Amino acid sequence: MKTFYKILTGAALLLAFAACKKDYLETSPTASVGTSSVFANTELVKMAVNGIAYNMTTQQGAYSQGYCGENRIISIYNEYPSQEFIYNGMSAGWAPIMNQEYYTRYTTAYCSYPWFYYYKMISNANAIIVNVDGAEGLESERQFYKAQALTYRAWAYTKLLELYSVRWQDSGNGSANGVVLRLDESTGSIPLSSMAECYAQIYKDLDEAISLFKSSGMDRPGGEVWLTNINVAYAIYAKAALNRQDYSTALTNAKLAQDGYPLMSNSAYVSGFNSPTSEWIFGSFGDGSENNWYWTFGTQFSCNGYYASRATYGGGAIDKACTDQIPDNDVRKGMFLTQDKFPEYDFFSSANVNQSLGYIVGDDLWDAAAEYIASRTPAGLADAYQAGYFYVNAQLKFWVFDTPGVMYLPFIRTSEMVLIEAEANYFLNNEAAAQAALVKLNATSGRQPGYTCTKSGNDLFDEIVLYREIELWGEGFNWHDYKRWKKDIVRQGFGKGGYVHVATATTIKATDSSWTWSIPETETQYNMEVEHM
Repeated sequence: MKTFYKILTGAALLLAFAACKKDYLETSPTASVGTSSVFANTELVKMAVNGIAYNMTTQQGAYSQGYCGENRIISIYNEYPSQEFIYNGMSAGWAPIMNQEYYTRYTTAYCSYPWFYYYKMISNANAIIVNVDGAEGLESERQFYKAQALTYRAWAYTKLLELYSVRWQDSGNGSANGVVLRLDESTGSIPLSSMAECYAQIYKDLDEAISLFKSSGMDRPGGEVWLTNINVAYAIYAKAALNRQDYSTALTNAKLAQDGYPLMSNSAYVSGFNSPTSEWIFGSFGDGSENNWYWTFGTQFSCNGYYASRATYGGGAIDKACTDQIPDNDVRKGMFLTQDKFPEYDFFSSANVNQSLGYIVGDDLWDAAAEYIASRTPAGLADAYQAGYFYVNAQLKFWVFDTPGVMYLPFIRTSEMVLIEAEANYFLNNEAAAQAALVKLNATSGRQPGYTCTKSGNDLFDEIVLYREIELWGEGFNWHDYKRWKKDIVRQGFGKGGYVHVATATTIKATDSSWTWSIPETETQYNMEVEHM
């Protein structure tokens, strides 16, 4: 059976710009890349690159509703099973995913979707990489678009390794199985490469991309964060190197990625996390002209999206053990409905809070919460939680600016790069530099006035973990962070010190085998060189 990979290199590519809209072709993502005839000139190659960005935010036709690229990866694969993202309104039905019980079910869509999605991205990038050198146009344009495609391919392979391979520290220095390395337009059966070989290819792609970005002298148009550029290449390099525990490489590239992307101000931080700010290095396209309607991240996980406005689910909450450690003057703590805002009310009292799902039931507390929520509404945006379900520790971070869930979504921010600086320096035994990175993130930025850090050893590492958890909450990091740190996930329910629904109040040991997704059946049926792991 050669169905699976042909979906990636055939049907998806033959769309050939059928969905392009000429009036904004120059400024927003368009449809998937086409066959080799599409690469006749660099203007068409540019459209093909745009097509990759489009596929990162659109419904994937081979899957049911909701499989809309990166927003699905962030929510289902990186936040639902994490330590810090609490979604009690969905817990009863989604507990098997949240508790990591589907990882070996290789016939399910949950197992196959990331594989399908990222190999679709890889096949589209490969088509550009293989064909762009023959395109008519300026050499600088050929270099730039090839660099963009190489960067997208590196992103896809990095994400595949996070999901389908073991953590680096358990890999035997990279000898464990990685994923299938497809680097051209061929469709034959090939075996899995080792993790070491996969990371070597990611490094190679990014080295070439960075060189081509430099020699081209070009950059993406300002604000078009859905397109890759040299900063995105450096940032992916830092992320991949951190996963590989190559801390010197991670540190070097994290610093380079920040050039021209300063940390955002507090006013920008609380403006809704729905549009690019100064520190958005890479993210999705989110204008209403490409509305995915009821299946976007914003529809389901923003505080004023459709679910929070019309249903009982809310928009997600943060774990109590995390926010309990953050000072009340931290701007990020202000973005959650935490106990400190309402000191006269007990969140563990059944008179105030439903002790099963965790939403406020006491009239006086509800009124106080409604007043606080209204005070946090960014100018010009619809009110949060209009359905009237206020969950304890509910988030006021993600907001939509159009119905039912229109928003841009960040993939990489400068804040993450600063945190990589801190973590890499810690493991390189540069504790003073790690402390300085935390001060830069928290005090210099203004997010936590007066913050200082003199911690060392394990205490310093715990400090890095804490600020990574609150800074990057909801953006698709926490599950994989716990995987690579080899940390247990421990969720506490009501009566046990936390606010987690009984269905997901559990402990997932770092040593469990459930942290690595199986190779899906769709691949093993097609690729005779690969077996289920």
